[in-house]
Amino acid sequence: MLDDLSNLPWSEKIARILKERIVNGTLKADARVLQDAIAKEFGTSHIPVREAFRQLQSEGLLVATARKGVQVAPLDLASVVEITMMREALEPLALAGAMKRMTNESLALAKAAIAASEKAKNMRDWEEANRRFHMALYEPCGMPILLNSIRELHVARTRYMIGATHAEDWDPTSSADHVEILLAVRFGEVARACELLKKHIGESRTVLVKAIIET
Repeated sequence: MLDDLSNLPWSEKIARILKERIVNGTLKADARVLQDAIAKEFGTSHIPVREAFRQLQSEGLLVATARKGVQVAPLDLASVVEITMMREALEPLALAGAMKRMTNESLALAKAAIAASEKAKNMRDWEEANRRFHMALYEPCGMPILLNSIRELHVARTRYMIGATHAEDWDPTSSADHVEILLAVRFGEVARACELLKKHIGESRTVLVKAIIET
Protein backbone atom coordinates (compact mmCIF):
# COMPACT_ATOMS: atom_id res chain seq x y z
CA MET A 1 0.00 0.00 0.00
CA LEU A 2 2.99 2.31 0.55
CA ASP A 3 4.52 3.77 -2.60
CA ASP A 4 7.42 6.24 -2.75
CA LEU A 5 6.67 8.86 -0.08
CA SER A 6 9.71 11.07 -0.62
CA ASN A 7 7.89 13.86 -2.45
CA LEU A 8 4.89 14.04 -0.14
CA PRO A 9 4.39 16.61 2.63
CA TRP A 10 5.03 15.32 6.14
CA SER A 11 1.35 15.20 7.07
CA GLU A 12 0.62 12.89 4.13
CA LYS A 13 3.66 10.71 4.80
CA ILE A 14 2.68 10.26 8.44
CA ALA A 15 -0.95 9.57 7.53
CA ARG A 16 0.01 6.89 5.00
CA ILE A 17 2.47 5.16 7.31
CA LEU A 18 0.02 5.14 10.23
CA LYS A 19 -2.72 3.91 7.92
CA GLU A 20 -0.53 0.99 6.83
CA ARG A 21 0.19 0.14 10.48
CA ILE A 22 -3.52 0.19 11.32
CA VAL A 23 -4.51 -1.91 8.31
CA ASN A 24 -1.80 -4.55 8.81
CA GLY A 25 -2.53 -4.86 12.52
CA THR A 26 0.69 -3.32 13.86
CA LEU A 27 -1.51 -0.68 15.49
CA LYS A 28 -4.40 -2.64 16.93
CA ALA A 29 -7.98 -1.55 17.52
CA ASP A 30 -8.39 0.77 20.54
CA ALA A 31 -4.62 1.38 20.83
CA ARG A 32 -3.72 4.92 21.89
CA VAL A 33 -1.77 6.99 19.36
CA LEU A 34 0.23 9.72 21.07
CA GLN A 35 0.94 12.94 19.21
CA ASP A 36 4.22 13.53 21.06
CA ALA A 37 5.50 10.04 20.27
CA ILE A 38 4.62 10.29 16.56
CA ALA A 39 6.23 13.74 16.24
CA LYS A 40 9.39 12.42 17.91
CA GLU A 41 9.47 9.30 15.70
CA PHE A 42 9.31 11.33 12.49
CA GLY A 43 11.32 14.29 13.72
CA THR A 44 8.60 16.83 12.99
CA SER A 45 6.58 19.43 14.84
CA HIS A 46 3.09 18.61 16.09
CA ILE A 47 1.43 20.43 13.18
CA PRO A 48 1.81 17.71 10.48
CA VAL A 49 0.97 15.05 13.07
CA ARG A 50 -2.31 16.80 13.91
CA GLU A 51 -3.09 17.10 10.19
CA ALA A 52 -2.37 13.38 9.71
CA PHE A 53 -4.60 12.53 12.68
CA ARG A 54 -7.45 14.62 11.21
CA GLN A 55 -7.11 12.83 7.87
CA LEU A 56 -7.21 9.40 9.49
CA GLN A 57 -10.19 10.42 11.63
CA SER A 58 -12.04 11.46 8.47
CA GLU A 59 -11.32 7.99 7.05
CA GLY A 60 -12.67 6.30 10.17
CA LEU A 61 -9.32 4.82 11.19
CA LEU A 62 -8.74 7.00 14.27
CA VAL A 63 -11.17 8.33 16.86
CA ALA A 64 -10.65 11.08 19.43
CA THR A 65 -12.33 11.48 22.81
CA ALA A 66 -11.76 13.99 25.59
CA ARG A 67 -11.05 11.23 28.12
CA LYS A 68 -8.82 8.85 26.14
CA GLY A 69 -7.31 11.08 23.48
CA VAL A 70 -6.63 9.66 20.00
CA GLN A 71 -7.09 5.92 19.51
CA VAL A 72 -7.27 3.44 16.68
CA ALA A 73 -10.93 2.99 15.78
CA PRO A 74 -12.56 -0.14 17.20
CA LEU A 75 -13.65 -3.09 15.08
CA ASP A 76 -17.43 -2.97 15.07
CA LEU A 77 -20.23 -4.90 13.41
CA ALA A 78 -21.97 -1.82 12.02
CA SER A 79 -18.89 -0.95 9.96
CA VAL A 80 -18.67 -4.50 8.60
CA VAL A 81 -22.28 -4.26 7.41
CA GLU A 82 -21.66 -0.84 5.86
CA ILE A 83 -18.46 -1.93 4.09
CA THR A 84 -20.18 -5.03 2.71
CA MET A 85 -23.28 -3.18 1.54
CA MET A 86 -21.13 -0.63 -0.28
CA ARG A 87 -19.06 -3.38 -1.89
CA GLU A 88 -22.21 -5.23 -2.98
CA ALA A 89 -23.44 -2.04 -4.66
CA LEU A 90 -20.21 -0.74 -6.20
CA GLU A 91 -18.20 -3.78 -7.25
CA PRO A 92 -20.81 -5.38 -9.55
CA LEU A 93 -21.20 -1.95 -11.17
CA ALA A 94 -17.46 -1.81 -11.82
CA LEU A 95 -17.37 -5.41 -13.05
CA ALA A 96 -20.28 -4.92 -15.46
CA GLY A 97 -18.62 -1.83 -16.89
CA ALA A 98 -15.25 -3.55 -17.11
CA MET A 99 -16.65 -6.56 -18.97
CA LYS A 100 -17.56 -4.30 -21.89
CA ARG A 101 -13.85 -3.61 -22.42
CA MET A 102 -12.13 -6.55 -20.75
CA THR A 103 -8.63 -7.33 -22.02
CA ASN A 104 -6.58 -10.50 -22.12
CA GLU A 105 -4.02 -8.72 -19.95
CA SER A 106 -6.60 -8.09 -17.21
CA LEU A 107 -7.76 -11.70 -17.35
CA ALA A 108 -4.15 -12.87 -17.07
CA LEU A 109 -3.58 -10.61 -14.04
CA ALA A 110 -6.68 -12.01 -12.36
CA LYS A 111 -5.56 -15.58 -13.05
CA ALA A 112 -2.10 -14.82 -11.66
CA ALA A 113 -3.68 -13.36 -8.52
CA ILE A 114 -5.63 -16.58 -7.97
CA ALA A 115 -2.39 -18.57 -8.27
CA ALA A 116 -0.71 -16.22 -5.78
CA SER A 117 -3.56 -16.59 -3.30
CA GLU A 118 -3.28 -20.37 -3.46
CA LYS A 119 0.43 -20.12 -2.60
CA ALA A 120 -0.04 -17.58 0.21
CA LYS A 121 1.50 -18.61 3.52
CA ASN A 122 -0.25 -16.03 5.67
CA MET A 123 -3.32 -13.83 5.74
CA ARG A 124 -1.54 -10.65 4.68
CA ASP A 125 -0.16 -12.23 1.51
CA TRP A 126 -3.55 -13.75 0.76
CA GLU A 127 -5.31 -10.42 1.27
CA GLU A 128 -2.89 -8.73 -1.14
CA ALA A 129 -3.55 -11.41 -3.78
CA ASN A 130 -7.29 -11.11 -3.15
CA ARG A 131 -7.15 -7.35 -3.72
CA ARG A 132 -5.15 -7.82 -6.94
CA PHE A 133 -7.71 -10.31 -8.25
CA HIS A 134 -10.65 -7.99 -7.73
CA MET A 135 -8.94 -4.86 -9.03
CA ALA A 136 -7.64 -6.67 -12.14
CA LEU A 137 -11.25 -7.36 -13.10
CA TYR A 138 -12.51 -3.85 -12.26
CA GLU A 139 -9.74 -1.65 -13.71
CA PRO A 140 -10.97 -1.83 -17.34
CA CYS A 141 -14.24 -0.08 -16.37
CA GLY A 142 -12.39 3.23 -16.71
CA MET A 143 -14.22 4.95 -13.82
CA PRO A 144 -11.51 6.36 -11.53
CA ILE A 145 -13.78 7.69 -8.77
CA LEU A 146 -15.58 4.36 -8.52
CA LEU A 147 -12.29 2.44 -8.55
CA ASN A 148 -10.80 4.62 -5.82
CA SER A 149 -13.86 4.05 -3.62
CA ILE A 150 -13.53 0.30 -4.11
CA ARG A 151 -9.82 0.40 -3.24
CA GLU A 152 -10.61 2.17 0.04
CA LEU A 153 -13.29 -0.40 0.85
CA HIS A 154 -10.76 -3.18 0.30
CA VAL A 155 -8.32 -1.44 2.63
CA ALA A 156 -11.06 -1.29 5.28
CA ARG A 157 -11.92 -4.95 4.70
CA THR A 158 -8.28 -5.98 5.03
CA ARG A 159 -8.02 -4.18 8.36
CA TYR A 160 -11.01 -6.11 9.68
CA MET A 161 -9.78 -9.45 8.37
CA ILE A 162 -6.33 -9.06 9.91
CA GLY A 163 -7.56 -7.41 13.10
CA ALA A 164 -10.40 -9.81 13.86
CA THR A 165 -9.07 -13.16 12.67
CA HIS A 166 -6.53 -15.17 14.64
CA ALA A 167 -3.58 -16.29 12.52
CA GLU A 168 -4.05 -19.91 13.56
CA ASP A 169 -7.66 -19.82 12.35
CA TRP A 170 -6.81 -18.40 8.93
CA ASP A 171 -8.15 -20.44 6.04
CA PRO A 172 -8.05 -19.15 2.44
CA THR A 173 -11.53 -20.17 1.30
CA SER A 174 -12.23 -17.84 -1.62
CA SER A 175 -10.14 -19.31 -4.46
CA ALA A 176 -13.03 -21.44 -5.75
CA ASP A 177 -15.29 -18.38 -5.81
CA HIS A 178 -12.63 -16.44 -7.71
CA VAL A 179 -12.27 -19.20 -10.28
CA GLU A 180 -16.04 -19.23 -10.88
CA ILE A 181 -16.17 -15.45 -11.23
CA LEU A 182 -13.23 -15.43 -13.63
CA LEU A 183 -14.81 -18.12 -15.82
CA ALA A 184 -18.05 -16.13 -16.06
CA VAL A 185 -16.08 -13.02 -16.99
CA ARG A 186 -14.03 -14.92 -19.58
CA PHE A 187 -17.23 -16.19 -21.26
CA GLY A 188 -18.86 -12.75 -21.19
CA GLU A 189 -21.67 -13.79 -18.84
CA VAL A 190 -22.26 -10.38 -17.25
CA ALA A 191 -25.34 -11.20 -15.16
CA ARG A 192 -23.83 -14.45 -13.84
CA ALA A 193 -20.46 -12.84 -13.07
CA CYS A 194 -22.12 -10.02 -11.12
CA GLU A 195 -24.41 -12.46 -9.28
CA LEU A 196 -21.43 -14.63 -8.28
CA LEU A 197 -19.49 -11.56 -7.18
CA LYS A 198 -22.32 -10.25 -5.01
CA LYS A 199 -22.74 -13.68 -3.40
CA HIS A 200 -18.99 -13.86 -2.78
CA ILE A 201 -18.98 -10.45 -1.08
CA GLY A 202 -21.99 -11.39 1.05
CA GLU A 203 -20.25 -14.53 2.26
CA SER A 204 -17.23 -12.46 3.29
CA ARG A 205 -19.52 -10.46 5.57
CA THR A 206 -20.51 -13.67 7.36
CA VAL A 207 -16.84 -14.52 7.91
CA LEU A 208 -16.06 -11.05 9.26
CA VAL A 209 -19.07 -10.87 11.57
CA LYS A 210 -18.20 -14.28 13.03
CA ALA A 211 -14.58 -13.23 13.54
CA ILE A 212 -15.53 -10.00 15.32
CA ILE A 213 -18.05 -11.72 17.60
CA GLU A 214 -15.40 -14.26 18.59
CA THR A 215 -12.65 -11.66 19.11
